[in-house]
Amino acid sequence: MRTLAHTYRQLFSNKTYLFAFFSGMLLFVGSLFINFYAGLYATERASNSVTDIILSNIRVYDVDGAFIYGTGMLFFLILFLCIYQPRWFPFMSKSIGLFIIIRSVFISLTHLGPFPTHVIINPLSMINLFSFGADLFFSGHTGIPFLVGLLFWEQPILRVLFITISLFFGVVVLLGHLHYSIDVLSAFFITYSIYHICLVFFKKDRQIFMQGIEAVQ
Repeated sequence: MRTLAHTYRQLFSNKTYLFAFFSGMLLFVGSLFINFYAGLYATERASNSVTDIILSNIRVYDVDGAFIYGTGMLFFLILFLCIYQPRWFPFMSKSIGLFIIIRSVFISLTHLGPFPTHVIINPLSMINLFSFGADLFFSGHTGIPFLVGLLFWEQPILRVLFITISLFFGVVVLLGHLHYSIDVLSAFFITYSIYHICLVFFKKDRQIFMQGIEAVQ
């Protein structure tokens, strides 16, 4: 705890880190607002559904609990990592924020309706503030943990953990018919591209993420 307290004092007394921290917070919060309105727009404009090579050949499974509680656990896991190592926060928040903004653009372009048969998510769940039913392409539940796995590529345990979570959510949303198979498959390729965009846009934040504030002083 003494070492962690020292880390916090060192980082939050540094202007470079403070700028990275608050700019990351601003980008992340802003991305949630953009996602909210993009999701509403996509849902209002949703048209017909289409057939799917996977969904058309499997029944709907009740994955409501796994979808809701799994999302909550993912959120708190990422939050815990940011608290445990605050130097990770700027790059993670900016990368996830950029991911959400890019995904918001994607879901605003094509207004495909949900698959006719799909599990009904508990309407009282907080997850409905971020997911609207017709915000389909591409899967955020698959993409975000995969992105975090890429961020932690140099740390095998966290890399494997988050990529496993990504695969888990990919299976869950398909079993629940919550996403088309193209939403899940494309998430890996698009997320990989977003990761490399983040490496270019957020170089200093990446340096802080890897080595601490000393890397940019």
